[in-house]
Amino acid sequence: MFQSLSDRSHYSSLADCIYLNQASLGLIGQPAVTAMHAFLDDVGRHGNMNMSDSDEVAYFSEVREQAAAILTCVPERLAITSSAGEMLSQLPYLFRPPAGSGILAVSSDFPAITRPWIAYAANNGGYLRFVEEQPPDDLTDALIESLDERISVVAVSYVQFSTGTRVDIPRLREATRRAGALLVVDVTQAAGAIPVDTNGWDADVVVCSGYKWLGGHGGVGLAVMSPKYLDQCPPLPGWMGAPDPFDFQATKLPLADDARRYTQSTMSYISLRGLTVAISELLSLGLNSVETHAEALARLLVENLEGSGWTPFRAIDDKSASGHIVSLSHKGCDIESAIEALRSQKIVCGGRNGRIRVSLAHFNDESDVHALIQILQRLPNS
Repeated sequence: MFQSLSDRSHYSSLADCIYLNQASLGLIGQPAVTAMHAFLDDVGRHGNMNMSDSDEVAYFSEVREQAAAILTCVPERLAITSSAGEMLSQLPYLFRPPAGSGILAVSSDFPAITRPWIAYAANNGGYLRFVEEQPPDDLTDALIESLDERISVVAVSYVQFSTGTRVDIPRLREATRRAGALLVVDVTQAAGAIPVDTNGWDADVVVCSGYKWLGGHGGVGLAVMSPKYLDQCPPLPGWMGAPDPFDFQATKLPLADDARRYTQSTMSYISLRGLTVAISELLSLGLNSVETHAEALARLLVENLEGSGWTPFRAIDDKSASGHIVSLSHKGCDIESAIEALRSQKIVCGGRNGRIRVSLAHFNDESDVHALIQILQRLPNS
């Protein structure tokens, strides 16, 4: 019996449903919820009564230490923003690829990664080259084969949000370096579910949302910046990016000497507080253990669905497959109806690109998977 890794009582929703949708809006554990309530009750609601200027700056430092640990980088390279999309939208203007050059991306990737580049290319004489993911073909191979001297930037998710396909970032990085292209990696569907080694990857920028698998609430984004961008002016500098944000100098542009310069302004401090605690909980579980747990549950799911007509987007033994996101399809079953049928039985999954997306988190156990299997096996005949 595969037990959950974390205390299920910390997730009150699990008393009412089987939650297999962490890749969308993730459940938040009670320790993080308690921390957020305490901040709101003791600090946030009181304005500056219980929060000094130095306290406000310190909120960023606390989460930066924890986030740097889970993303495997030094804190000086980690920027805190209000969302992953905020940083992704700035990157075209930070990189400024030359007119006529191309941006390489995956056609089914998350739109926050591609849309800033589409807009930039349209206004600056560039173009997008999209790779289509088609299993059993290797997505990393397809990206590398599409690289040439005209490509200036590759922007891709480490784990594809709708399929769970994992890109081999070290191999892709080698190829981009040979081609002279910059590399942007979004780890929103990876960080908190599997180990992420940004230091070893040496990508130009790695971005991540502070919710979903990290267990936080919306309103925080993270970005690991290559050292070469730590002495550049952000495309959209803000007042909080100064060495001392509360040294208000409206006629000057002082910038912190590290990734703090990319933080724009006041943000959701209640979310910062919750994220700090949530990441601490994940680190205590160990990301290798979290990954192994999801892989075991994924294998249980896929093997028990053999012969039922439900097939995963990638075979469970495919080196590109992820255990924490299993994307299922069935030729004889309407996916939207299937998702509604599951929800009527209090099983919450996601639907993405015509497939059921099953998220397997540290709080899930074998009984969750068996309940899902039983309903899926009945659905095509019901």
